[in-house]
Amino acid sequence: MTFTILVRDSHGFFGAAIASSSPAVAARCLTLRDGVGAVSSQNITDPRLGPKIMDLMASGLSAKAAIDQIASADPTADYRQILAIDERGETGIHSGRHSLGTYGSARAPSIVTAGNLLASDGVPQAMVDTFIHSTGELEERLLAALRGALAAGGEEGPIRSASLSVVTDVGWRVTDLRVDWDDEPIERLATLVGVWLPQRDNYVTRGIAPETAPAYGVPGDE
Repeated sequence: MTFTILVRDSHGFFGAAIASSSPAVAARCLTLRDGVGAVSSQNITDPRLGPKIMDLMASGLSAKAAIDQIASADPTADYRQILAIDERGETGIHSGRHSLGTYGSARAPSIVTAGNLLASDGVPQAMVDTFIHSTGELEERLLAALRGALAAGGEEGPIRSASLSVVTDVGWRVTDLRVDWDDEPIERLATLVGVWLPQRDNYVTRGIAPETAPAYGVPGDE
């Protein structure tokens, strides 16, 4: 019920974007950590798997080795689709034999995509291709990849939730935008990206150096 892209950019920052026909997809699926990587645990979702894989990557395992270790020890692994990217940009994918409907994955250097219940098996590659040929901020490129997936057919059913997140080197998700239920969640997410990006760096400054932070521009704090 989901399609996802995970990316490590040229700065070593990580981004993830995801969309689904089910509600609140990002709250259940995505895990990101500065300097470590990004994980999506999807299909029939177990939200515990993302943090477990992240901890293994933080200990030095590659994305593939971390996924393989979790999947080999988990009796429910046949129901899971898991993808991860690590600090070196290496990727891993597990699609259990009970992954739903048409499912698949695609990769390029420092990019991994996967999905299930897809309209076609070309959707993951469409996300990779769209991201590679996109420009702009990482958030804008992740959004482009979601639109590319939708243009390639997306899911078998209508998309209802979408999200994108980015971690850099400051200790939290500098971008964490979610549309949990909407008729056009990717376009609603695009609106949020447009609102957020001009303010993103100011909120980082407020967290790190509040004494130099710009005003919020609201009544009482002009």
